[in-house]
Amino acid sequence: MAFICKFEFNHKHMKAFLGMGLLGSNFVRAMIQKGDQVQVWNRTAAKARALETYGAKAFEDINDAVKGAGTIHITLKDDASVDEVLQSAAAAFEPGTIIIDHTTTSAEGAIARTRYWKAQGYTYQHAPVFMGPPNALESTGSMLVSGDQELIAALNPELSKMTGKLINLGAEDGRAAGMKLVGNLFLITLTAGISDTLALVKGLGIPMEDVLNLFSSWNPAAGMPARLKKMSEGDFSKPSWELDMARKDAGLMLAAAEKTGTKLMVIPAVAGEMDRWIEKGHGQDDWSVIAKDNVS
Repeated sequence: MAFICKFEFNHKHMKAFLGMGLLGSNFVRAMIQKGDQVQVWNRTAAKARALETYGAKAFEDINDAVKGAGTIHITLKDDASVDEVLQSAAAAFEPGTIIIDHTTTSAEGAIARTRYWKAQGYTYQHAPVFMGPPNALESTGSMLVSGDQELIAALNPELSKMTGKLINLGAEDGRAAGMKLVGNLFLITLTAGISDTLALVKGLGIPMEDVLNLFSSWNPAAGMPARLKKMSEGDFSKPSWELDMARKDAGLMLAAAEKTGTKLMVIPAVAGEMDRWIEKGHGQDDWSVIAKDNVS
């Protein structure tokens, strides 16, 4: 595995970064602050040129951007854009080039690219992130990796300095991509739940200050690990909140929303699922029994 030795020997070699969105551009700024030389490219050339202010070297031709770079980082939109951009740049790849992809993609896409680029004589490592633009600039947040453990060990110095926490999910290609989707799903559903909460707050005329004070004193997220463990074990016979009672409360929420003309996104769907499980005879079980089909 000569590419690993080369990488370890000269981790300050020229780097390329493709995709100068908010995340990518801040990654580049952070790299330059740490003393790296970075060549950049973006479909909208002006976004790449803007990084020259910080010391990057911008190119309009993607082949020029990757020429001479031993490591290529990419942060793009999706599977299709990653495949398109890499194919466009491949003619100028240096021998043994290492591709590090921070794009949120499908697990299948990450697996296929790992195998494809290995067959072409290059190395592809998927490293999606739970990081916003400020995290990229400050090297905080979390980055996920999985796959070849020898390669990941060699890349550890490169990746660890980009993030607050590098999370190694094991030897299975595509696992990091799958876990990124799981995390993003949670964030989306959490945000939708907050939206419902704010809608009912507005409908009931509750001062926002009171809501902020409540959640400053009461942190429901503190119970997340215990709840996740309980649900994953699939035993709902010892309720802390019976499904019948939770459905009663959901009914009160729906009634208040209807009375105040408030539109809710999440609770109507959850109430429907509660009704389905009550009809199946689970009203006395813990209300989280609605997840039973997903863990059994």
